[in-house]
Parts: sequence; structure tokens; C-alpha cells
Amino acid sequence: MFDTHAHVHGESFDADREDMLARAAQAGVTRIQTVGTDLADSARALDVAAQYGLDAAIGIHPHEAKDAPDDLAAAFDALRAAARIAPRAIGETGLDYYYDHSPRDAQKRVLTAHLRYARETGLPLIFHQRDAFEDFTKVLRSEFARPMRGVVHCFTGDAAAARLLVDEFGLLLGIGGVVTFKSADGLREAVRAVGLDHIVLETDCPYLAPVPFRGRRNEPAFVAATAARVAEVLETSLDEVIARSTATAVTLFSE
Repeated sequence: MFDTHAHVHGESFDADREDMLARAAQAGVTRIQTVGTDLADSARALDVAAQYGLDAAIGIHPHEAKDAPDDLAAAFDALRAAARIAPRAIGETGLDYYYDHSPRDAQKRVLTAHLRYARETGLPLIFHQRDAFEDFTKVLRSEFARPMRGVVHCFTGDAAAARLLVDEFGLLLGIGGVVTFKSADGLREAVRAVGLDHIVLETDCPYLAPVPFRGRRNEPAFVAATAARVAEVLETSLDEVIARSTATAVTLFSE
């Protein structure tokens, strides 16, 4: 399994990072991508990934957009030049109107800068979208064009939103622990609507632990529970879900 979106470089894993990674390996997780949320956090993601043989992504979360540098490309270039490994993706970036921790104009400006940087570098994008679907797709229609590639991480939308993102933009959907929640019938219908070829698995740890681990700190080993629920939703085998979602993720983040 490939946990395509985690934050294992964060301080919540400082006390037991090696044990946590061992549990992931024991659960069948063969690859983990740890994702930055601002410049300093992205630098730490690259450093921890280099130390432990993980993948890393660099980006500025919409919550942090208010503090993003004016020249984001130069900042990302500097991060990459100083790192021991190359990032696999740009992000997470996007729009979050649920919390509005950054002004919406700043969020859109920073999202646009990420899209342009990804287009110039050929790296895939990791998107975050919450309660901002109309503006998010408007920015994509202006700045995102194939052969650009990306994933909408922690997708929790309905079937119509899922089909639009897949059909119009060719995006993948990152499916995490929410798909196991009792209240997530709409998300499960979305998974059925797009099918296994258009999803990848993630934890977004330490957040959003799946059933039966709710209330605990999430970690990559728990992606197995998400895979099992997706197999039930799609009425296929767990082995099929693991094999195909992993192959899709490897293609996205290894080209």
C-alpha cells in the first residue's frame, strides 16, 4: 500500500517515529508521502523523508496562504536546492472556505502560484478543497490543463463533484478514513461513481483516523482499514484495491 498523504514529519510523531514506521511496514505499507503545509514545514518534510526513505511534497496550505512569499517559485526553488532529496509533488495547496484562516483572495493567489510552478516543473499537484468547490474549479479551469497531473486529497464530496474532477480535469481522488465513517454514504457513492482506477489511498495522519481507530492518533498503518472499506464499497477484493490503487499512485508520483 502507498499512503499518498501523511504528515509523519510532524511533532506528533517525534516520540515514536521509528516504531510508527515499523508498524506501517508490518501492515503492508510500502511507501509513504509526507506533505508540507508551509515553507518551514516543507523543509522539515524533505529532511525527515530523506532520513527515513520516504517521499515528500512541498507546498503552502490555504490556511497559511496569508504568510506566503510574493515569489513562491523562488522560495520553492531554494527549498529544492537545499534538500537532500527531490520532492515528488507540489502541495498541499488549494482553497479552504470552511475555516477562512487566510483571506480568500490570498488563497486563490497562492493556489494559482502553485499551479504555475507545477506546470513549469512538471511535478504533480496535491490539492486541498473544503467548502470552496466553485472557486476551486474556476481556478483550475484557468490554470490547470493536461498533461498536468494531480490528486484532490481527502476527497469528501458527492458523486457529481467526483465525476467532474475526474472527467474534466483528469484528477485522482485521495480517499482516506472518512470513507469508513457511518455518515459518509455520499462519499461511498462517489467512490462507486468514479471507480477504482481514479482513486488513491491516504491517511492524512495524524488526523481522521478510520473506523475502528477513531479517537486515536492516525498513522500510516491504518490505511489498511480504509483499503478494506473501499473493497467492500466496490465489491471487489482487498488485494485488487491495494494493487490497483498503489499502481495508480506510483504512476502519479514517480514519473
